[in-house]
Amino acid sequence: MIVVGGEALIDLVPAAGGMLLPRPGGGPYNTALALGRLGAPAAFCSRVSTDGFGETLLAGLRAAGVDLSLVERGPEPTTLAVASVGADGSAAYGFYTEGTADRLFSLPAALPPAARALALGTCSLVLEPGASAYEALLRRESDRGLLTLLDPNIRPALIPDPAAYRERFLSWLPYVRVLKLSEEDARWLGGGTEAWLAAGPSAVVVTRGAAGLSVTTRDGEHHSVPGCRVEVADTIGAGDTVNAALLHRLTVEPGAPDWPAVLSYAARAAALTCTHPGATPPYASEL
Repeated sequence: MIVVGGEALIDLVPAAGGMLLPRPGGGPYNTALALGRLGAPAAFCSRVSTDGFGETLLAGLRAAGVDLSLVERGPEPTTLAVASVGADGSAAYGFYTEGTADRLFSLPAALPPAARALALGTCSLVLEPGASAYEALLRRESDRGLLTLLDPNIRPALIPDPAAYRERFLSWLPYVRVLKLSEEDARWLGGGTEAWLAAGPSAVVVTRGAAGLSVTTRDGEHHSVPGCRVEVADTIGAGDTVNAALLHRLTVEPGAPDWPAVLSYAARAAALTCTHPGATPPYASEL
């Protein structure tokens, strides 16, 4: 089982006539949804509101076969993210997070015995007090030997002190096996792949949008694959689908990863996500 920890929120996505349409979202939520659709055993670990948006979010995960036994519920409202989509399909966000449910997450007593991997990232590692609980979860489960993936998925509008966040990011790396980030994230964080690998991860995967993605490993491997050409509706959820595809392939294939095959699979899955508005990851049958 792959456990995904982090926020579930509602993306308000631009539509015809200047309207905003609510769609389930949040990096970790999208990752869990994508895992379920790809056929991977997955569980979601978060705090989700009991409001109507929260019920919709959980219904989506349930339909994808995602285990919800680690989900806390609370009366606080659901976080909202207002998306603006550029001419190339890229998205930027403004957030409404004050007093919302997902930021009040508390550390679970234990993960299921079947857990083999843990993925964390995005807003959940920024917004306190939940951020400290997710950080504790990362450290505890890494020490237990789980494969850990971190996707910082930087949202600058939510980070009041960039220097402090960068220091905190570096403190997570000894507990991370796979660091996945976009080239925009990499530029914002600074430091570079070699420094990050020296701090702990076994592999660093960098996504470059339509240009594809690459991996560099601590053992000296470097592989790149191109992106898949599709008609892009928007890029919302594409990076989250990459997380799911990476974890799915890395946990089902024994031995050393066949990185070109893993990256190609992730590139195809992400491309299909981009063909639909909002975060709409593909099903295994579509791949």
